[in-house]
Amino acid sequence: MRTVRLLAALAPVVLACNGVIRDPSTRTPPTRTDARTLTDATADTPGPVAPFEPGSLTFPRLTNSQYRNALTELFGLGLTIETTEADTNPFLFTNIGASLATVSQRGVEGWERTSRAVTQTIFADPTRRMALVGCTPDATDTCARTFLQRFLRRAWRRPAEAEELDRYVALARSTTAPDDVWSGLRYATAGALQSPNFVYRVELGVENGGRRKYTAHEMASRLAFALWDSIPDEELLAAADNNSLSTEEGVRAQAERMLRSPRARAGVRAFFVQYLGLSALDHLSRDAAQFPQMTVTLAESMRKEVELLVEDVVFTQDVDFRQLFSQRQSFINPELAQLYNVPYPAGGAGFVRVDLPESSQRGGLLTTAGILAITSHQNSTSPTARGRYVSERLRCEPVPDPPGNVQFDLGQPDGGMRLTLRERLERHRANPACSACHLITDPLGLGFENFDAIGALRTMEEGMAIDASGEINGEMFVGARALSARLATDARVARCVVKQLYRFAQGRLDAPGETAMLAQLTTRFEENGFRFKRLLVELFASEGFRFAAPPSS
Repeated sequence: MRTVRLLAALAPVVLACNGVIRDPSTRTPPTRTDARTLTDATADTPGPVAPFEPGSLTFPRLTNSQYRNALTELFGLGLTIETTEADTNPFLFTNIGASLATVSQRGVEGWERTSRAVTQTIFADPTRRMALVGCTPDATDTCARTFLQRFLRRAWRRPAEAEELDRYVALARSTTAPDDVWSGLRYATAGALQSPNFVYRVELGVENGGRRKYTAHEMASRLAFALWDSIPDEELLAAADNNSLSTEEGVRAQAERMLRSPRARAGVRAFFVQYLGLSALDHLSRDAAQFPQMTVTLAESMRKEVELLVEDVVFTQDVDFRQLFSQRQSFINPELAQLYNVPYPAGGAGFVRVDLPESSQRGGLLTTAGILAITSHQNSTSPTARGRYVSERLRCEPVPDPPGNVQFDLGQPDGGMRLTLRERLERHRANPACSACHLITDPLGLGFENFDAIGALRTMEEGMAIDASGEINGEMFVGARALSARLATDARVARCVVKQLYRFAQGRLDAPGETAMLAQLTTRFEENGFRFKRLLVELFASEGFRFAAPPSS
């Protein structure tokens, strides 16, 4: 009986139609862009820049990490949080996937189950429910109204309108059991967590000179999810309440404050995990006979090393982002020390910062075992995959997909002759159908051949000394360190990280009219010494992040 009453009360609030949830009390969301109409940008080559025009509005659901983080912020730790809609990462980022996704009936039911489980945990515990609500419900609506007004503002990232608040107060009143004064508030709270205002990011803006300008509360939401991967804190909401987030200066001030919070490290880590494709390490497997160094925890150590490198350059040192490619320091634990054949400091515990020998062929992001492993085949290296990684992820230069009938087997030829992978790739490129891709990827990826499929150093292949020479921008190099040094000063790398960060923060691909904005942000990036934290502030304060195009008619 209680379930029927709750669903009936929520009927105007939570509606499922063709897999998309809508709340009639909110403004009409923009039409979703069909994923099939989206294509990645073409090669990142400078050219004439048209005047800036903002990109389109999006209407994303919360990603799974944002959903979990939001519930934890609202209620604390120790919750059972079910996620039923898998995140997707088209064009690298789950934020983009969330902007394109529709929600299945199973997803709607999952949100309902989670909201019930979470509120049951909180309201069954006298200490936790009092900490959340702050008063004891009685025959009047005073306690319910006070709590719901505060809770909806935090959960929905904006103050509830009077009609919305009245509806939830009425829901609490109608579902309160005679023997349980807390039950009504529990059901109202569960309903609020199923509303589109919670599970979607409703950021529609208001008309402003032919464009849409995000409201102060929408900016608070955008900042929090882009930088903290979660909901705004009280100070950010207060800044929205006083309308200071309607100005560039106000946004800049809050962005700088937020970057000083420990939560910013987790948010920046989320960007780099997706940008660099580190989630592939979660499923890394290798043949133990061929790679005896591979342990059940090595992939986790690989990922942690890259995350610590990024955190060191971005936050601890706050230096030129491009130092990631040339830094002679890294972070290792005992199993990485063994893999890298470097001494682990006496008295060390866990991950420690070490200086790599100048004579080492290892140095910088691209020679970490994590990056080398995710760009390899299961039991062999792949110069093609490694070169494609450099081209597409780091320089934003797409590589054509291979034709459907291409032969991927690069096994040894018949007749007993043993060839190195370089030699087999040379034969493969002789096929005109294959040369277009391989002439882009292989000259870059062959520079990594001194590292095997788990990133361990090697000097021989098939009884022959490995040739780790390659070519970039028409110039020869030898070895991954030399390639990394070239990438550190390659203008395409700086432009590419700006583009990728812009996409991550916006939850969509950049539009043609935003080329001028990306160029401006790249210039600011350079002027600020390529410091990543300054790039974040400039991006958030930019018109590209604060404005959007009006919905198409």
